Amino acid sequence: MLNKKPDDIRDSEITDKHLYLNRRSFMRGAALAATTVGTGLLYRRLNPPPAETPKGEKFSGFAKPTSEAGLGAGFTVNEKLTPLEDIINYNNFYEFSTDKGSVASESKGFLTKPWTVSVEGLVNKPRTFDLDELLSFPLEERVYRLRCVEGWSMVIPWIGFPLARLLEEVEPTEQARYVAFQTLYDPKRMPNQRTGVLDWPYVEGLRLDEAKHPLTILATGLYGETLPPQDGAPIRLVVPWKYGFKSIKSIVKIQLGADEPPATWNIQAPNEYGFYSNVNPNVPHPRWSQARERRIGEFRMRETLMFNGYGEQVAHLYAGMDLKRYF
Repeated sequence: MLNKKPDDIRDSEITDKHLYLNRRSFMRGAALAATTVGTGLLYRRLNPPPAETPKGEKFSGFAKPTSEAGLGAGFTVNEKLTPLEDIINYNNFYEFSTDKGSVASESKGFLTKPWTVSVEGLVNKPRTFDLDELLSFPLEERVYRLRCVEGWSMVIPWIGFPLARLLEEVEPTEQARYVAFQTLYDPKRMPNQRTGVLDWPYVEGLRLDEAKHPLTILATGLYGETLPPQDGAPIRLVVPWKYGFKSIKSIVKIQLGADEPPATWNIQAPNEYGFYSNVNPNVPHPRWSQARERRIGEFRMRETLMFNGYGEQVAHLYAGMDLKRYF
């Protein structure tokens, strides 16, 4: 793999953040000037002022996959990137707010140091990693689609490392079949945890073979910088062939076990959110279709791809399974 500094990435790949935000501000001003008062109010409601990206650390260097690396094109989607402004201002993170447009402001000031992640359960070497240890794993950029169950999607340049690499450190036992994850529970730092909107803390789970798949990563950054709070700082899961709620944020605990672990949305509404939650246009949500989606920043709808377009890499994991039953 090539080592490439974020500052060396071509403008055609990632537009400079400040230049992009200035352009967007100009475009917004022009649009508002050309609309009626009523339309302007609607526009401002749908497009709140952009949150300031936290001044996190820039990664000094990380590996960028080439066509010869592992799954080749499976590591990097050759599609237009979702603008940074949209990624940091349209977020599902109920610990801070159920309003996607308010998460950024509600999470402003969220502190992620010190931070530890414990890995325990059916492992030979249980261990607690601090954030610096996690950031010492070789990082690389993975441009993945993220498809949410509500019908919207993004293409995001994540920075992270394979979850399998972390699991190697703790040596799962032969009895381990599943991996459970838990988000931080701290109502003082995550104020919406004071409500009963979900059963806190947020938990998720994968089968061990899903967790060890090369596409499954622990992300610590995006667009060349550390993760902002609204996107799951300081470390989150990214499983690109599953609906977004499986990619649990702000992880503090990983536990390996023999039985299928609980998952928050599966507990909340088991008839709507299955444990597997693979992107499947042929299995509708009880209240809407999953056959089409809208990429954030676009108006047109597009056809939803089976396994979010990663079928070539992951379909074999579910060979022989009834995907309408195990949804």
